[in-house]
Amino acid sequence: MSKGKLLALCVVWLMVAGIAAVAWRYVIVGGKEQAKQSEQEAILNQTKGTSQYDIDLKFGIDQFSGYAILRSPEFRKRLQREKIEVSFVDDRADYTKRLRNLQTGSINMAVFTIDALIKASATIGDTPAVVVSIIDETRGADAIVANQASVPNVEALNHPDTRFILTPDSPSETLARVVMNDFSLDQLADNPFVMTSDPEDTLARYRKSQPNSRDVFVLWEPYVSKVLENPEMHVVIDSSRFRGRIVDVIVTSRDFLAKNRAVVEDVVGSYFAAAYSYRDQMQTLVRNDAKQQQAPLTDAQAKKLTAGIRWKNTQENFAHFGLRTDNNLQHIEDMISNITDVLIQTGGIQIDPTENRPNQLYYERVLSNLKDSNFHPGLSSEKISDDQILLPALSETAWSKLREVGELNVRQLVFPRGSSRLTETSCTVLDDLVNTLNSWPQYYLLVRGNASMRGDFEANKRLAANRAEAAVDYLVQQGIDKNRIKARGGDPTGSTSVSFVLGEAPY
Repeated sequence: MSKGKLLALCVVWLMVAGIAAVAWRYVIVGGKEQAKQSEQEAILNQTKGTSQYDIDLKFGIDQFSGYAILRSPEFRKRLQREKIEVSFVDDRADYTKRLRNLQTGSINMAVFTIDALIKASATIGDTPAVVVSIIDETRGADAIVANQASVPNVEALNHPDTRFILTPDSPSETLARVVMNDFSLDQLADNPFVMTSDPEDTLARYRKSQPNSRDVFVLWEPYVSKVLENPEMHVVIDSSRFRGRIVDVIVTSRDFLAKNRAVVEDVVGSYFAAAYSYRDQMQTLVRNDAKQQQAPLTDAQAKKLTAGIRWKNTQENFAHFGLRTDNNLQHIEDMISNITDVLIQTGGIQIDPTENRPNQLYYERVLSNLKDSNFHPGLSSEKISDDQILLPALSETAWSKLREVGELNVRQLVFPRGSSRLTETSCTVLDDLVNTLNSWPQYYLLVRGNASMRGDFEANKRLAANRAEAAVDYLVQQGIDKNRIKARGGDPTGSTSVSFVLGEAPY
């Protein structure tokens, strides 16, 4: 036999031996192992007890202290009564991963901020989850902080060297985008963001920043307080100044909701019952929760953080979802629309994932069924907080000393030449402005008219004042409190439009 044939024969025998070994491992040995495993499982099934739980609920979450109620013993105890065992999956605030996990069924329910849900839905090109209740709304827990000398107010942000240093896909990014959208900041760089890995990274960058830097740091408590330990730093603006923009919600996957609506109702009801039980102990709960998350807070930090979060009760949820109309709380559909507009206008997303159908992102029947069943989380009734802020009237002297915060980003009003009459286009612009003003209820509004410099100076000056008055009259007719708005004329500068400046009363 030639060497070539001998070599080929050896190769064939090696292949046969290899196949035999594989067959032995996977067919014979594997079959024995599978049989042994099946036998062990059968023994286990014959000798194990009956679980007290009917449902193993996987819940996506992160370490935000506003979610302390969800991690509380009371919430877990109430779910236990409903035979629901909850397992929390902490994805470190990776919202896209969280939404994909809902999409694939790896988790069943989760918490999101509304903006994070919109952004994640746009990223994956699908809306596999819906909001079933509102947990809370930030009322000061998030803030833009900067050097007082370099950035004294929002208007001072309008500079090409301004950089927003923040954690992406967080309430900090939302706060920055809301300010960019609502105020006139046309001098900002095309991309003014410096993204950090987490708030600790943002804090570290602050500590390395130069004195009098134009960098602004967008953070949440307790990190805001840590920056403010430096007396040269101050809050430019925080989330207590606006409404309906940074909102935490409970969501469920559509598939899980369709198959287990009663379970979702039990979870939501258990949450509100737990929230009710902690209503007078939130500071203690938050501090204990932070300790368990290995991010301990001092009493002062816990107090400030708790003051910056407005937890929503059952009745307020009924109101936000349109199940009660005897209130002035914003409907969740409007929240979703407004936040979507902010994200699109500031480049946070390219397209609306709901295709201009915000009702795709919420489902009111879970709350509706609770309401119809006369659900009450406790013995005493819950009250709906009055979000309406009525600013006191200012004297002429106080108006003249108004501390200007910044000029609003409002499309130019169009007036016929030499006239103060509002056109249909101008009325549409002012209608949009009403929505913006309702989102910033704590500020006064100074309306400044303008006119051409051609012709008689005094006549143009009167025309500027009349244009401001026309805008004020229209806004008041649309529901803006007359005490918070003032028309101002002035020397014409050549523009034919009107500017709108938010301000606060002098101390």
